[in-house]
Amino acid sequence: MADEPPWTTPSALGEYAFCPRAHFYRLRADPPPSRASVAGETYHARRLSSERWRDEHRAIPWLAVAVGVGLVAIAVVVTVL
Repeated sequence: MADEPPWTTPSALGEYAFCPRAHFYRLRADPPPSRASVAGETYHARRLSSERWRDEHRAIPWLAVAVGVGLVAIAVVVTVL
């Protein structure tokens, strides 16, 4: 690919670290569509959606822990009094 710089960019390193296979296919001019490429796209779509869900619902476990600690503290105070 003549229009790319002769050095490696940080984004190319990150892409390779995330998925070497995707980086390999990006370097090719026009990869042939195959069942493997469709499966890879499906895999990455599922992975991205699960990461988004996990990021959106990250506070729920901490909220449960905070409520549990609060209930234990109330129980201790009621028992002592």
